Amino acid sequence: MSESPPSGSGDKPDPHHNHVLEAHDARAKGHLKGHSHGHAHAPHHDYRHQNRSSLWAVLVLTLIFMAVEVATGFYTGSLALLADAGHMFSDAAGLGLALLAIWFARRPASLTKSYGYYRTEILASMANAVMLIVISLFVSYNACLRLIHPPHVLSEPMIWVAILGLMTNFIAVKILHSSANHSLNMRGAYLEVLNDAIGSAGVLVAAVIIAFTKWYWVDALVSGLIGLMIIPRTWLLLRESINILMEGTPARIDLNLVQDALKQVPCVIDVHDLHVWTITSGLDTLSAHVQLDNTVSSTVVLEKIHQLIADDFGIHHSTVQTELIDCNKECQCQGERRKN
Repeated sequence: MSESPPSGSGDKPDPHHNHVLEAHDARAKGHLKGHSHGHAHAPHHDYRHQNRSSLWAVLVLTLIFMAVEVATGFYTGSLALLADAGHMFSDAAGLGLALLAIWFARRPASLTKSYGYYRTEILASMANAVMLIVISLFVSYNACLRLIHPPHVLSEPMIWVAILGLMTNFIAVKILHSSANHSLNMRGAYLEVLNDAIGSAGVLVAAVIIAFTKWYWVDALVSGLIGLMIIPRTWLLLRESINILMEGTPARIDLNLVQDALKQVPCVIDVHDLHVWTITSGLDTLSAHVQLDNTVSSTVVLEKIHQLIADDFGIHHSTVQTELIDCNKECQCQGERRKN
């Protein structure tokens, strides 16, 4: 089975580049049973230029505020501020990885990389998730130690830095929000700054409580909560990244439904070797082997199959191999049979 790789060049997609290759009728060549191939793909919308600009803007904001948090954290003795600065550091590293992934993904496909470098986006999102989990566990461990022996913390500088952090994170969230649904890589960056916004809110609450009660252990408690709070969402991101790298079926796709839908296409007798996997976020791929009644034009049936896959399941890159066999049951093939 052969198929053409999608372009990884990063050029603007051609709206007219949506085709179905004509299937070759093996039966016409004198074979008892015949095979043919059909391949179709629509362009993968390229959001990378927009994503790159957003990431650069958020990266600059993150680095500036991270430096402020580190300095203030050491000055006030606040672990919550340092914990949030740790998340900011992981954000900066994650944003850098995301930018690197976008740069790699723009490289064209080659003979050795037939799908281009789309998967670098998934590798970056997985690296971000692992980094966040490690930092969260480290901060939570240190928070437990501080709960036993809480140090003195200066609350007033914490309040002002937490307010500044909320403003910074709010701007970053707004910048990345529109891109979060386009790419798993961008979703990872969006989750990081969103969790940082929650972390800044936690620091503000802790600082206000300390200012009025002198309960210094609240700083350790909030820092631990900041560390643990990020793990569930980050785990989901990590699991999805691993599923893509393992070429698992996308969560939104039910293979049984796909198979049943294909069997409903007129003149399709059976469907097997059905696979659906994700190349990168927003680019799912299907391959299948379909048996057809040997009295029909496989080209016409393939057009219907590719249209069904695109319209009903949102899969615009599909490769279908057909086999023409004797139909042993009543087939509803009106309009698809050959004209002799």
